[in-house]
Amino acid sequence: MNALAGLRIVEISDQFTAVGGRLLAELGADVVVIEPPGGSPHRRRPPFAHDDAGQETSLRWWSGNVGKRSVTVDLEHTGGIATLRRLLASADIVISGAGLIERGALTYDDVAADQQSLIWLVVSPFGLGSVRCDHPVTDLTMLAGGGPVWNCGYDDHSLPPVRGAGEQSANIAGLYCAIGALVALAHRDRTGAGQLVDVSVNAVCNVSSEQATYHWLVNNETCVRQTSRHAYFTPSQKTQVRCADGSYATTGVLPRKPHEYGELLRWLDDLGLRDVLPEAVFLELATARSTPVDIALVGADDETTAILTAAREAITLIASRMPAKQYFLESQRRGFPAGAVLSPDEAFEDEHIAARGFRVAVHHPELDESFDYPGTPYVFGATPTSALRRPPLLGEHNTLLDE
Repeated sequence: MNALAGLRIVEISDQFTAVGGRLLAELGADVVVIEPPGGSPHRRRPPFAHDDAGQETSLRWWSGNVGKRSVTVDLEHTGGIATLRRLLASADIVISGAGLIERGALTYDDVAADQQSLIWLVVSPFGLGSVRCDHPVTDLTMLAGGGPVWNCGYDDHSLPPVRGAGEQSANIAGLYCAIGALVALAHRDRTGAGQLVDVSVNAVCNVSSEQATYHWLVNNETCVRQTSRHAYFTPSQKTQVRCADGSYATTGVLPRKPHEYGELLRWLDDLGLRDVLPEAVFLELATARSTPVDIALVGADDETTAILTAAREAITLIASRMPAKQYFLESQRRGFPAGAVLSPDEAFEDEHIAARGFRVAVHHPELDESFDYPGTPYVFGATPTSALRRPPLLGEHNTLLDE
């Protein structure tokens, strides 16, 4: 049985609601998304399947709404609000933006007076009651104002900071929406009471920026962005290496234990590279130690600094002599954390991803074609996730309004 089987969620489609609704649908909930008669604005966002722009072909809509059902309700009129209230009578959870509540059209207190077990999640840019509630926002402004752009980018600070692709603010907001829903459900299971959960996209972006914001607030120091590494107020060693095929690999953390240094030396020997690396003598020194190397002593202890520098040189040399994928697989086999840097297409087509079952074919009968979707990134032994159903057509389930 699915984790959320038997639960109904009404999602009032808004700028940041889609991902949270999808995550809960994957866990088995019946998610009904409410759209205006002309369709959610997400339906008009590119890219489109086969570059055929239409309200049923937006890949943005597909990705956020797979597994849901759709009804159309005009919430700009009192009749639509009455229809919504009838729908909410059968709901366990509501997901919405702040619009209805901010303008007073319908509030949690209005509904909870008759449904004390109802959980309502509001996912909005700055949270309910914010003085910025009427500010227009985009993914870029959310990520920049919330912190992630601050600590993403390159060692070369003449280059501008980087915003992650894929509408990360919406993804982060969706994760926290789902987390909030699950916590509220756990509370309801114990007490029988629902609650209003206020999810601020600005706040959730902020807490996802690691120590950058807090380090400034606590120590008044700026964490500097570093290529593919944690932003911090002091620079760390570079970890990305260009491999023999021109692709890049992330070489991960350095060895600590003596047996790991022994394995690193064996790898150099297997490739005939020990004599190419004069610093290998420090790896031999680490192998002969009786205690692990303490990374905290870098810069303070000459021997530790020399050993870890040699380890980085050895790993860089090895990675430069083989294709990125081969380096990744061999590194993993020998017990060293590493990863090949793949494009989204390469990652999706990777055989490991396929074997994991992450790539899921979803049939679209309206197009007489199947498309590969990303599935769930987790596997539960006792509560499997739901099979993906294609996203709903506009108003496809309007018969629900007659129930």
